[in-house]
Amino acid sequence: MSTLTLTLVQSELHWLDKDANLAMFDKKLAEIIANPDLILLPETFATGFAINLDCAEPENGKVLTWLKVQAHKHNAVIAGSVLVAQGDKKANRFYWVKPDGEVNYYDKRHLFRLGSEGDYVVAGQARKTFEINGFKLLPQVCYDLRFPVFQRNNNDYDVMINVANWPAVRRHIWDTLLMARAMENLCYVVAVNRIGDDGNGVAHNGGTAVYDFKGDTLAKAKDNTQELLTVTLEKAPLEDFKAAFPAYLDADAFTLV
Repeated sequence: MSTLTLTLVQSELHWLDKDANLAMFDKKLAEIIANPDLILLPETFATGFAINLDCAEPENGKVLTWLKVQAHKHNAVIAGSVLVAQGDKKANRFYWVKPDGEVNYYDKRHLFRLGSEGDYVVAGQARKTFEINGFKLLPQVCYDLRFPVFQRNNNDYDVMINVANWPAVRRHIWDTLLMARAMENLCYVVAVNRIGDDGNGVAHNGGTAVYDFKGDTLAKAKDNTQELLTVTLEKAPLEDFKAAFPAYLDADAFTLV
């Protein structure tokens, strides 16, 4: 039976202080008791959501180097988003780093208009999936959650991941859409959000959680609490449910342009 064990890291972030954030996550990852296959960090975990400031990493900067070290140390894939320099702008890049040092990534597609993210960040052009332990995973970053067409499951993934800096003021939307994405796509949904106030005074209260393909909560971190949330997903119950309730076969066909 295929299983996938994940550890989700719900944490505060030090505004624009990469060294402090990496040192903090060093300590947090050292506290993991389970042996997860995948460790997930929040969106822009090294800096906070400081898109308009000069904090972007080079393509092979120290944050990516740190991710490689952690993946090797913990013998697990480690993933989270980092602001990476792209010409005079930056990408909000979800890195997927394997224990052997192999790096893949997905660049955030939908940029947060209300925060002028598009003025500073280049939108990703490709939807991607990654594989681990017989599971196919679709990575998404924060605001992507609001756009279900981009996330439509054409029976090509088993787990949707979202890493975020989702504000507390819109927390109800976060919780609701995560459950909806699980139900409409017949998939597991795994979501990591930060806590605490950022440098712009925006409050975050968490909501890190795992939902099954029926929208039921498998695990959820406490609000406003730094927490390591570990859960194991099983492939067989997902496949059994899709066989018994194959709603995806009646989905409308379309092509993204």
